[in-house]
Amino acid sequence: MKRQASLVAMALALLSAPLSAKEPAPFTPPASAPKLIVVISVDQFSADLFAEYRKSFTGGFARLQQGGVFPSGYQSHAATETCPGHSTILTGLRPEHTGIIANTWTDLSVARADKVVYCAEDETVPGTTHDGQYTVSDKHLLVPTLGERMKAANPAIRVVSVAGKDRAAVMMGGHNVDELWWWNGKAFVSYAGRATPAVVARANAATAANIAAPQAALDVPEVCKPHDRAVQVGGGKTVGAGHFERAAGSASAFRASPAFDGAIVALAAGLVQDMKLGQGPTTDIIDVGASATDYIGHTYGTEGAEMCIQLQQLDATLGSFFQMLDSTGVDYEVVLTADHGGNDLPEREVDAGLPAAQRAKVMLAPAIAGKEIAAKLGIAKPVLFGDIPNGDVYIAKDLTTAQHKAVEAAAIAYYKASPQVAEVFTAAQIRATPSPKGPPEKWTMLERARASFRAGRSGDLLVFLQPRVTPIPSAAGGYVATHGSPYDYDRRVPILFWRKGMSAFEHTGGVETVDIAPTLAHQIGLPLTAPKVDGRCLDLNAGGAPCR
Repeated sequence: MKRQASLVAMALALLSAPLSAKEPAPFTPPASAPKLIVVISVDQFSADLFAEYRKSFTGGFARLQQGGVFPSGYQSHAATETCPGHSTILTGLRPEHTGIIANTWTDLSVARADKVVYCAEDETVPGTTHDGQYTVSDKHLLVPTLGERMKAANPAIRVVSVAGKDRAAVMMGGHNVDELWWWNGKAFVSYAGRATPAVVARANAATAANIAAPQAALDVPEVCKPHDRAVQVGGGKTVGAGHFERAAGSASAFRASPAFDGAIVALAAGLVQDMKLGQGPTTDIIDVGASATDYIGHTYGTEGAEMCIQLQQLDATLGSFFQMLDSTGVDYEVVLTADHGGNDLPEREVDAGLPAAQRAKVMLAPAIAGKEIAAKLGIAKPVLFGDIPNGDVYIAKDLTTAQHKAVEAAAIAYYKASPQVAEVFTAAQIRATPSPKGPPEKWTMLERARASFRAGRSGDLLVFLQPRVTPIPSAAGGYVATHGSPYDYDRRVPILFWRKGMSAFEHTGGVETVDIAPTLAHQIGLPLTAPKVDGRCLDLNAGGAPCR
């Protein structure tokens, strides 16, 4: 009887015990997969700049043109800024899904006095602000990157992200990164508590020495001489004559110079070498955010000698980087693109025969527009919030329903009355628009807005300025040119793929940056499970396995 009871007890125990699930084998890329993926984003490298200078390149850009060339790719959404753009490159998803709708947005529910939220910060940290005194965080990125998906499938895969901007490093790297480094204005840094590898310490020492020394004006290559002239931008300010000459110790001038990309790429090269990326049993990935082109575009514009010099220098820098990768013997694949394009300073555009180019009127700033509207409606508190006179505009939350409707109607009328404004959309209009499909070059303005819209983060209104209206009212004290519009000069970027032995081809159709992640996933045989991506796989090899 005892024996029977024991057997029954054993049977009951077995029935109640959880079934042991067999752990799935780690993902292993096929033998045909590259051992290292190198993803490079050149900040503010428009398709227009690529087209203008592509024949002059002899280094890294020249090599990339021997692979798969998509000269007119698209950051297809309307919010053509650094953070949204970088969030699309390796997630395969547009800002409406990544949650990164802009570099900054307004959140009136934030506990701190500063109601502006930076895309790559944790605004809940006490004592922080969005502009300089913030804690870098990946919390606002709502989806995984390709590197994250790779690492989830096989923890042995190494994911590395290096950039000149924190938001570029974070948005391309994602939430689970082995090494993630960005320039904070003084040094390459990472999240608090992370150990500093020797290669980062060496890079910081070399960069500090570079900044400490003065730099003479750089030579002007022959291809750049037609662009070599000074331009007056108002307030006694002149751009176009300095050729990157800088005084000793000027970190800001260093950042807006070719030397900055040299430092970023050198650190990436050092991490490849020290970590032996691509030399393990699986495929590794490194993301590189070359940020100098953006700072140069903002500081000097896109059509001066400075931009021309920068691109020739970056071409040489990338050429040296690829030669280093060659020396490792690793089978690597490169994709290079940009987070957005850019527009030249309006003063030079007018001289070049574009009379519509102008600076936005100060009256279009949401705070100024809001004061006039509040006074007109008899409301004794701020009613409009927003960053610049182009993009999201937020209506105060502490209004009655009637007041909210009145403010919305007044704001729409205010902006539509300005000849500098092209479109004003309400959040309801944008929400009611289906997510766009088909070629991005054919999307309507409303569809471009939809691709950037995220309920809970986006504004109550979205204001688009007319083409070539720069949302910088005065260039006297800071940047002279910018981006961020829904127009193709800001949306169109090159997308270049290269791998040794790859057949060269060029495709002029409108592909998107969200196509990069699924294309690379196909190259390494990684299924992309939920969340489903917005992009599609691009066939890079004729006769190879079809894209899934």
